[in-house]
Amino acid sequence: MPHVREHALDGTRGAVAVHEWPHPAPRFLALLAHGYGEHAGRYEELAAVLTGHGAAVYAPDHMGHGRSAGERVLIEDFEDVVTDLHAAADLARAAHPGLPLVLVGHSMGGLVAARYAQRHGAELSALVLSGPVIGAWELPGRLLALDEIPDTPISPASLSRDPAVGAAYAADPLVWHGPMKRPTVEAFARTLETVDRGGDVGGLPLLWLHGDDDRLVPLSGSRVGVERLGGARAAERIFPGARHEVFNETNRAEVFAELVRFLDTALPR
Repeated sequence: MPHVREHALDGTRGAVAVHEWPHPAPRFLALLAHGYGEHAGRYEELAAVLTGHGAAVYAPDHMGHGRSAGERVLIEDFEDVVTDLHAAADLARAAHPGLPLVLVGHSMGGLVAARYAQRHGAELSALVLSGPVIGAWELPGRLLALDEIPDTPISPASLSRDPAVGAAYAADPLVWHGPMKRPTVEAFARTLETVDRGGDVGGLPLLWLHGDDDRLVPLSGSRVGVERLGGARAAERIFPGARHEVFNETNRAEVFAELVRFLDTALPR
């Protein structure tokens, strides 16, 4: 695995921890946006693939997640998360000026990345969405209709067919294993609408990756959002039998190969 450096940024709601997987002579920058309840440290294998392909990789722990400040999993406004992610991009660009920037967002990070592309798309060379929470995601509406949000944590088995992935997730002290918080669910609902109304990303190259057995963020709901965001220009790869975390799936070598092929096409030569 590549060496990891850690940085601390002044975020919108407190200190933001940023992981950096450096490259001695990068040809592009990769910015990673992780999913709900987890942290950027779970993306070491993806970072290794990207650094092996010539990237310097940067990934913040979102507010209330991982080693960043804030009440656990409390996000009152996803626009703040986008702003923090942009600060991490500024950190990367200051260290490596002039390089193309690729944004990779998974799950909740896909929602953040989609909104980032709407706000700052001119700064990006490519966008990759993995199991993204965009489009017709029904969970917020179901939870907000309840008087009390149930304490039903994410099932580790829903992440990947690889049991080691679920076991590591369940044992990770930086992963949140409690219930969702109402302000966060409300922020999800608002931002889904914001992205839905926010327009497409124009000619920005976009790759959508999804498992067809994703029960946390169903494929059909994300398709609605991807089609609005990327139109007919979006490239997609749906993996039969794969669950929510395609970068941690049993066929992840195939997923990584698809990602690398896309980057070779999308990035300037």
